[in-house]
Amino acid sequence: MLVQMELSRIIISEINDQQVIFLREVEGDRSFPILIGLFEATSIDRRVKGELPQRPLTHDLVKASIEALGGEIQDVVIHSLEDHTYYAAIRIKKDGELIDVDSRPSDAVALAVHYSPHLPIYVADEVLDEAAG
Repeated sequence: MLVQMELSRIIISEINDQQVIFLREVEGDRSFPILIGLFEATSIDRRVKGELPQRPLTHDLVKASIEALGGEIQDVVIHSLEDHTYYAAIRIKKDGELIDVDSRPSDAVALAVHYSPHLPIYVADEVLDEAAG
C-alpha cells in the first residue's frame, strides 16, 4: 500500500556534505528524514521558495524532456529501503501506459516540487514503517 507524503522540511548546511529533507504523512503522524546532496537540496529549496533560475537547471531539463516526448509525470514513489538506501521511481503516463523510471528519492522529490501544485509523493507503507520506526 502506498502512503501519500509531503515535503515538510529542508535542512541545508554549508558545513556538511549531507543535507536533509523530511517527508511527513499527509493523513497521519509519521515522518522521516532522507539524506540528500547539496545540489538536490538547493534545487528543492529554490522551487519551494518560488525562485526560478534564468536558465533551465537539471530538474527543469528532465521535466521539459519528459513533456516534449509526450509524457506526463503522474507522481513519485519511494518503494524500497535496502541497506540504508532508499529507492524511488518517477511514474510517467504516456499513450495510456504507466512507465516507472528508476530514480534517487532526492531527484524524484526535486522533480515533484517543480510542478504547481506539487506532484504527489508516495512511500510504500513497509518503507515508512521501517524508516519511521
